[in-house]
Amino acid sequence: MAKTLVLIFHPDFNQSRANKALANAIADLPGVETFDVQGAYPDNNIDTDREVERLLAADRIVFQFPIQWYAAPPIFQAWQNAVLTRMFYINYENEGRLLEGKPLLLVVTAGNTASAYRPAGANMMPLEEILNPLRVTANRCGLQWNKPFFVYEAMKARDEQLQSAGVRYRNWLDETDALRSHEQPLLISMAVS
Repeated sequence: MAKTLVLIFHPDFNQSRANKALANAIADLPGVETFDVQGAYPDNNIDTDREVERLLAADRIVFQFPIQWYAAPPIFQAWQNAVLTRMFYINYENEGRLLEGKPLLLVVTAGNTASAYRPAGANMMPLEEILNPLRVTANRCGLQWNKPFFVYEAMKARDEQLQSAGVRYRNWLDETDALRSHEQPLLISMAVS
């Protein structure tokens, strides 16, 4: 199995039910390393040397986060500013160029329903479109964009629903298809009664 680096960008991962359930579901997969970025850098003082090393050692990269106000949490932006700026604008030949070609996968939890992410829905557009800045970033960095994995209604989900989403996440990561680019995201919607 490819060495997979899962960077979790959550403002309080220890209090998260959905992101924690997803991370727990993949914790014992061979070749998978999960890393709580906010937990490691609570003051947003990113250790760029360590993060560059972590990225370059991976065969594929996963960004896992809750969508908040139509964006990833602030720690994600701080991480991008520190790490990707260094790799692609300061030290491209020795770092950024070496990252190019690696698959990038997104795992995104959302509190609202899938139907809220439609032109006529409360959020006016699909979640895939809201994530376009990350798709452009992946393109700029030469990373292979892959279909995102979405978990909708994450805040209302029962434990067994989150466990089921975790199994789907695990299977999704384990599939060789996850390394190839796809147009359609994998949607997990929690029917809450």
